[in-house]
Amino acid sequence: MTDQVQWGRRRIMALGAIGLTLGLKAPRSAAAKRKALPADGAWNWAVDYGPSSDPAIARGYRLLVLEPHHARPIAPLRGPGSILLGYVSLGEVERGRSYYARLDAAGALGPANPNWPDARMLDLRHEAARRAVIDHIVPEVLALGYDGIFIDTMDSVETMERQDPIANKGMIAAGAALIADLRARFPAMRMMLNRGYAMLPDVATRIDVVLGEAMASRWNFTAKRYELLSASDWQWQADRLRAARVLNPMLTLATLDYWDPAAGAQVADLYARERAAGFRPYVATLALDRLIPEPAG
Repeated sequence: MTDQVQWGRRRIMALGAIGLTLGLKAPRSAAAKRKALPADGAWNWAVDYGPSSDPAIARGYRLLVLEPHHARPIAPLRGPGSILLGYVSLGEVERGRSYYARLDAAGALGPANPNWPDARMLDLRHEAARRAVIDHIVPEVLALGYDGIFIDTMDSVETMERQDPIANKGMIAAGAALIADLRARFPAMRMMLNRGYAMLPDVATRIDVVLGEAMASRWNFTAKRYELLSASDWQWQADRLRAARVLNPMLTLATLDYWDPAAGAQVADLYARERAAGFRPYVATLALDRLIPEPAG
């Protein structure tokens, strides 16, 4: 994988070919107990972290990822048979979150994200971190009426262990164990994982959707423009998404690309490319703060 692919993170963003090559077997798990998501062609999804999603647009999606801490009712955003997921960051904690001080006092927070100094890494090996997620953070999202959670920043967990494999030994395993614990605690809850490729083989049977973010396009922060990624970058993620579905045939594979919505032809091309590969695409702006319908036609 080239460094052209940036690890995803909310608001700012933007194996071998089959799992058998990993020597893995798909264990029996809660995946078999949950109803599979629809496989029909009309299945679509979107993400909106803004405070005032347009209900008329929101109700048109079968799966919708939202920021759960905006003070608003979510019932008007729910369409027939739709699934609403609340955003949770499990690899980092932003300073503005209500549980930040508690985790900091417990010693569960690591260094700041160098690109986002307002967010600090969460040490998932720490018991206080695990208890906060299982006993407070996720239950509070579910209590708001969400059907499950969208798990973000697990790539930060991977980065920490790879950058310092001695001091951060066991970070990836702790992330996988946390997802397993969440599945055991909330067996009917829907879970969507953003990337998290290092732990994906261990959690594929425990989640419902895996997201490949910035699959074909991204925002270039240096050039300050949207750009297409290389075919090899796209293939790197595609191989890992498909390997996960070998382990869990019910797993939905979603993609998130970034482009200027005014360039309708290019946006349409991105949708067509991802859909032709068997993925469930959504194309958004860098801010992820409003719903942008797929171009008609």
